Amino acid sequence: MRIVFVFIFFFVSVTVNAEKIKPFTSDGCSVFPDGTFEQKELWLSCCTLHDYAYWQGGTYEERLVVDKQLSQCVSNVGEPQIANLMLAGVRVGGSPYFPTSYRWGYGWSYPRRYKTLTEAEKKQIMLIKNDILKQQ
Repeated sequence: MRIVFVFIFFFVSVTVNAEKIKPFTSDGCSVFPDGTFEQKELWLSCCTLHDYAYWQGGTYEERLVVDKQLSQCVSNVGEPQIANLMLAGVRVGGSPYFPTSYRWGYGWSYPRRYKTLTEAEKKQIMLIKNDILKQQ
């Protein structure tokens, strides 16, 4: 009986104390330039959008889509070769298994891994998104 009580207490305490996402931050294009020598922030907006998705995290498939969107965005500003280089870099360096500040799901405590966002987590993200929009 005592074991059942301990198990129930542990289960309830784990589910009630859901993790909170950290406030959104972006370091631009992380360990890559934000633009060219002439246009220093040419693809910075692409990286900021990419960071927003990486901050949230999610599934492997979601990460693949976001990485391809980054590549397309950089290509759209006229830099298709840079876009291919960046795609290779984020596919290798953005793994959630590395304890970096720019990993997939960096808004959550490490290790996050690939994981579908719960409804409670999506609500946290929406509240932060609304706060960001109010500040603009």
